[in-house]
Amino acid sequence: MGVPLSLRRWFLIHFVLDYVFAIPLFLAPEWFLGILGWSVVDPFASRLVSAALFGIGGVSLLARKASKEAYQHLLMLKLAWSGTAVVGMFITLLQGAPVFGWVVLALFAAFFCVWLYYVVQLKASS
Repeated sequence: MGVPLSLRRWFLIHFVLDYVFAIPLFLAPEWFLGILGWSVVDPFASRLVSAALFGIGGVSLLARKASKEAYQHLLMLKLAWSGTAVVGMFITLLQGAPVFGWVVLALFAAFFCVWLYYVVQLKASS
């Protein structure tokens, strides 16, 4: 079995969502995070996160027609990124953060579940 069409579509969705957040976060972090409820913004850290979103989301677009083996490696990267992001965001939210942080946490957790599902599916089909 090759790469399921649904996984290829998830990679495209991931690209779009990453860029929807990455572009304003990179160009105007104070403004963008301000409208989402953050009162204190570190532009350096914000642009670093934006760079990760550009990179991981961009690879999702560029690799959407890649081989099964390439997808397996990219899924490991996506699991590591989304998994550690979920843990880090959860700790931060418990310490106090804007409400929109819970939305971001939910998005990352949902993507973690999607990536984990496909890791299991691709292993089962091998």
